[in-house]
Amino acid sequence: MKAWIKSGSPWIWMTSGAISLSLIAILGVVCVIAGKGLSYFWPAPVYQWQLQSHGNEGESILIGERFNRELVNAALVAEAGIEVPENDGTLERVLVKTGNRELLPLDFRWVWSHQIMSETTPADIAVIERFHNGNFYGTVETLEYNGSRYQGEELKHWLAEAVETSTAVQRQIDNLKQHDIGRINYELEQLRLAQRKFELSTHMASSMPDFAMRQHQLDQEYQQIEQRLAKLYTQAQRGHLQVRDMRGELITIELEAIVQVHFPNAMTLADKLRHWASEVLSFLTESPRESNTEGGVYPAIFGTVFMVMLMAVIVTPFGVLAAVYLHEYAGKGIITQFIRIAVINLAGVPSIVYGVFGLGFFVYVIGGSIDSLFYSEALPTPTFGSPGVLWSALTLAILTLPVVIVSTEEGLSRIPTSVRHGSLALGATQWETLWRVILPMATPAIMTGLILAVARAAGEVAPLMLVGVVKLAPVLPVDGNFPFVHLERQFMHLGFHIYDVGFQSPNVEAVRPLVYATSFLLVTVILTLNLTAIGVRNSIRERYRRLDY
Repeated sequence: MKAWIKSGSPWIWMTSGAISLSLIAILGVVCVIAGKGLSYFWPAPVYQWQLQSHGNEGESILIGERFNRELVNAALVAEAGIEVPENDGTLERVLVKTGNRELLPLDFRWVWSHQIMSETTPADIAVIERFHNGNFYGTVETLEYNGSRYQGEELKHWLAEAVETSTAVQRQIDNLKQHDIGRINYELEQLRLAQRKFELSTHMASSMPDFAMRQHQLDQEYQQIEQRLAKLYTQAQRGHLQVRDMRGELITIELEAIVQVHFPNAMTLADKLRHWASEVLSFLTESPRESNTEGGVYPAIFGTVFMVMLMAVIVTPFGVLAAVYLHEYAGKGIITQFIRIAVINLAGVPSIVYGVFGLGFFVYVIGGSIDSLFYSEALPTPTFGSPGVLWSALTLAILTLPVVIVSTEEGLSRIPTSVRHGSLALGATQWETLWRVILPMATPAIMTGLILAVARAAGEVAPLMLVGVVKLAPVLPVDGNFPFVHLERQFMHLGFHIYDVGFQSPNVEAVRPLVYATSFLLVTVILTLNLTAIGVRNSIRERYRRLDY
């Protein structure tokens, strides 16, 4: 036993056990997030309950999705003035998502199990997803479409076509508003700024370009788009649905307000899988609605990836140059040691401090100076003097710079001195030795530092709240308007989206699955970025492996 302890084997088993437990814990958390997030898109059954009201005053019908169950102490319930059955120590209550937001006071409602007289899942109950006010639950009675009236089996046949046609028209309307009208508004603003800049310059008034002609052309284009929009609005108003809700009343829902209609209780497993895949795709490719509580997260995905890639482009050369100077050129004096200590300490500074620094230095000082020098015609409206994606990338580059410096310096220190001496002995200069021998051999270490930097930058939220991220960005940092990449614009971020939906939404129960889904997506994005960087690192490592010998 003593020999086994002295051999060091117990420490090996302890460390391997700790690593195994850590991996299991991480995988467990990821699996929980994935399970709760991906189930958000699964078409849940819609129940119809017959309830006994308090005090035996009558019966009522409740339609909705079962969202949660929990057990409550019966004594506490009785103290609250609610009638409870005798000899019951605990009571079960069910959280039901009732939808129909404009008709009912709350989206969710607690129901006591002992009040439920019957529970059914009728096949004709429809879930109607709308652009506003969330889902509507009820039974579709009639469809008015293109001047015809449909009921029964004929209704189901025409319903899918009517909704698909209506959503296609809505997409054309959104495309015209977002791209065509957005382009005209952008060009009009650029024209206004160009005219203002010309007026502020010393040019003679007789040489002023004909801004009025270009503005007239843009106004004519705008009027043509308005006429197309009017036709599309007319096409969108082709019909409506008559839906009977849980109160027994007929409600009219216009087709133009509907995103999709499905009957979850009548779906087969294959139908549910197709619906789940379609919902996941919509979540990844569409823009958010209803203050980010409905729709997709595509702008947040784009903003996160774009900002991280921009940060990587900025931090890599600065980190590598600093590490090369410290290891290859700087002496081993007190100043070099002090710089190394400062770099290590920078890694421990809270991220919000970097955010405050970025807001003060990048946004107000540098951004304000750029506006004064190059965008004076737009003042007092700031161009670069306000939070944007460029300042966010620079702030995170400073935040992750110590990681790249330390990792690169570690890689440089692992290169044998004999390799440097051999290169110099063959007549190469110090620069040639560094560029052709040392840096290629240190590339895997540089990529390792970049991987760690990307992982941290993609998950940071606190500094971004000060220097660029926004709850809802109307346009992306990249579009079809010259110069195509707009680094001064604010952007959406998955991390901030999770914070906003989870902690700023008035309807916490409704958005909880969305928080899990977005969290799993953020983990997936970070994992994808890291795997891509690891793949590049391994490819480079294989390319320069022969230099190790």
